[in-house]
Amino acid sequence: MAVRTTVTLEPDVQDMLREASQRSGKPFKRVLNDAVRAGLKVQRKAVAPAPSWPCFDLGAPLVDLTKAMALADELDDQRR
Repeated sequence: MAVRTTVTLEPDVQDMLREASQRSGKPFKRVLNDAVRAGLKVQRKAVAPAPSWPCFDLGAPLVDLTKAMALADELDDQRR
């Protein structure tokens, strides 16, 4: 189903579309639709996948982490 709408094109874009229409022999509106589709596909492909890093099970903690800040203070005191 085609939808009719009004689009305001800048002069340089209109010139490029007309040239492409004349070169290809396709109607102006088809060249416009093809250009919009191609531009939107490029945008969709440009999205980088979320990075993933390997995960390793380090096992159970060797110290009680419920008092981690107190442990950090104690270790800091021992270092001095």
